[in-house]
Amino acid sequence: MTFHMITNPGQRDINEDSAVCLEQDGGFCFVAADGLGGHGGGEIASQTLTEVFRREFAAAADDTEAFLHQAFLTAQDAILAEQKARSAPHEMKTTAAALVLLNGKARWGHVGDTRLYFFQKGKLKARTLDHSVPQMLVLSGDIKEKQIRRHPDRNRLLRVIGVAWDSPRYELSEEYPLSACQAFLLCTDGFWDFIDEKAMTRALKGVLKQSGAAEDWLAAMTREVEQNGAGSDMDNYTAVAVIM
Repeated sequence: MTFHMITNPGQRDINEDSAVCLEQDGGFCFVAADGLGGHGGGEIASQTLTEVFRREFAAAADDTEAFLHQAFLTAQDAILAEQKARSAPHEMKTTAAALVLLNGKARWGHVGDTRLYFFQKGKLKARTLDHSVPQMLVLSGDIKEKQIRRHPDRNRLLRVIGVAWDSPRYELSEEYPLSACQAFLLCTDGFWDFIDEKAMTRALKGVLKQSGAAEDWLAAMTREVEQNGAGSDMDNYTAVAVIM
């Protein structure tokens, strides 16, 4: 298995994204988060979340579902506590996607529009569905999937970490058995906004025929992102790539 991570401020003064790659006793956890809020509050929120995952994974047992529940819930509590301590309830929120590989199984969770893509034998098998207005319009049949990226309500999120809730707002996947020729991509919207699924798959197939290295796959996708985003007010972008 190989993995690699990038995070870049884009054209913004502050990088409010955060990511982490963790290894513990043969298990792995990967997290990407996109902070929301002014005056650097989003940066604090995303970093708080990734640090919570770091601590929780160090003490995690073999139950990936229990770990993800605990990490997301603890991150929510930690960010709400930071909001209270800093008197900034509207400036510290984050989206996130997390992937756990443990005991030959994979499971992931997400909230907001930070995505996880799952590829099998060079083909896209699944992706998380955004908790956003455009995604809901896709599900209701009002717009097509390809219209999400340029929809006027693209940034209207329905779920984030850092807003008080009556019940958990994150979403967990089922557990998948790990095997060769699998790949995962976790990325914030600043990344997937400038690269579509066909380009992701094309880059993956090219790398699988050559090095098989996650770093090379991520480099190829990043070139596409930067080329497509040139001349625009690019947001922060962050991605984690994993190839089995």
